[in-house]
Amino acid sequence: MATSLLLAHEFPPARGGVARVMGEIARRYPAGSLVVSTGSERAGPASVTGIAATVDRLPLSPRQLRTLPGLLLWSRRATSLARSEKVGFVWAGNLKPTGYVARWVRERLGTPYGLLVYGADLLALRHQMQRLPGQRRAVQGLFQSAAALVAVSEWTRDQCLGLMGELEVNTSGVQVQVVPLGADPATFHPGADNEALRRRLGMTDGTWLLTVGGSAPHKGVDTVLRALAALKQRYPMLRYAVAGAGAHTEALRRLADAHGVGDRVTFAPDIPDAELPGLYTAADIYLGVSRREGRRVEGFGIAIAEAAASGLPVIAGRSGGIPEMVRDGETGLLVDPERVGPLVEAIAALVDDPARARQLGAAGRAAVEQYFNWDRAVGELRGIGGRAVGR
Repeated sequence: MATSLLLAHEFPPARGGVARVMGEIARRYPAGSLVVSTGSERAGPASVTGIAATVDRLPLSPRQLRTLPGLLLWSRRATSLARSEKVGFVWAGNLKPTGYVARWVRERLGTPYGLLVYGADLLALRHQMQRLPGQRRAVQGLFQSAAALVAVSEWTRDQCLGLMGELEVNTSGVQVQVVPLGADPATFHPGADNEALRRRLGMTDGTWLLTVGGSAPHKGVDTVLRALAALKQRYPMLRYAVAGAGAHTEALRRLADAHGVGDRVTFAPDIPDAELPGLYTAADIYLGVSRREGRRVEGFGIAIAEAAASGLPVIAGRSGGIPEMVRDGETGLLVDPERVGPLVEAIAALVDDPARARQLGAAGRAAVEQYFNWDRAVGELRGIGGRAVGR
């Protein structure tokens, strides 16, 4: 199979969902079959463990890669890499800015490219085009020239098709394929060591709820805090941990204090990736009650998949692409993320019925083992890239 080139605006050791996707793709391509082109992180190692791919880092930060000079330098570097490595296919890790780089390579070398699209990117792009109508032609060209379009969920595909319709993109040449993401069941599993982490975070006593991924408004942490306040008399042992940094953390601390649950909430802004498996198993129930908030939404929900892989019962928001992974009443519970009442009822149902909680956790784990995992996802991506090269 021809060598592939992955253009990654965010790549480990960077944190976040897109960086996680890029890293998992790089880990699962066979040695010698993938070259990664990305920027440099000011903090963190130049190389990342477990990745056999060649990683070529430009001396530019992710922010600089978005500027016109950065894009020009990146495009030239990527073209040189594609030529020297005899690349047969290019993956653009997101629509912008990597899509522009991939199209540059195609126009100069004729190398086909595929676009990975996410829900939040599509919402942001639609907003940008409303403010800057001149972007329409450039974005239309990205879609029109792609040899493959891959969405991370059915919901994301629908958003993508809607945007392409607005742009009057001719879709006869390429369809939007869906490749759901997942978790690594070997990394995230029940029984992952958590003793040191539990002591450090004070998670040694009580029943712990957990949310991973920061404090951004669309994560629904404010809804959880209100639910916790409604349950504090009924369940005095109930606690809540929020992992991940965010600009809204202090506002959430104040909200927790205002509702009288500040002493029950632990904010952990800097949990290393190596400690995440233990963090999930230190909790009793995972809460991923994300909602659509402006231009932010969960197109899939990687943290929910990781929690499921860890055997945690999951309560998730019925929004974005989340319902495609969490089957209500089978592998978790889905609630209206805009309302506190349904979340209160769902938490109480699992606290009162530990057997049901264990059953949901086991079913979620099985779903990850059988389908929602990176080996299956990257295998599908490799197949899509190979077929595009064949065409």
